[in-house]
Amino acid sequence: MAIKIKANGVYIPSTNKNLNFQLFKQKKKFKILGSAHNFKEIKIKELQKVDEIFLSPLFKSKNNPQLDIYKYINLRKTTIMEDISLGGINNKNIKKLKLIKPFGFAGISFFE
Repeated sequence: MAIKIKANGVYIPSTNKNLNFQLFKQKKKFKILGSAHNFKEIKIKELQKVDEIFLSPLFKSKNNPQLDIYKYINLRKTTIMEDISLGGINNKNIKKLKLIKPFGFAGISFFE
């Protein structure tokens, strides 16, 4: 199955702490997305003025320990950015995802 995705934006990983991303804002409807795993990284993404933030990993994944739902909810309360759940999302835990009501979610294993 092919999925068509139209994107107008840039992704800033949690390891990038550069604050000079405002040139991207000059393009109309251009989104800046960032990822974070903890409170400190969320604050850096706010300084970078990202529009939406990936909080990960919500569920256990192969490479990373999970945040778990309670940590996720507490981190989400620390920012006004729209949150996107990431990490370990699959058919088994989609009901749990619906309970926390993130702005969005992404997960490769969900689509396999």
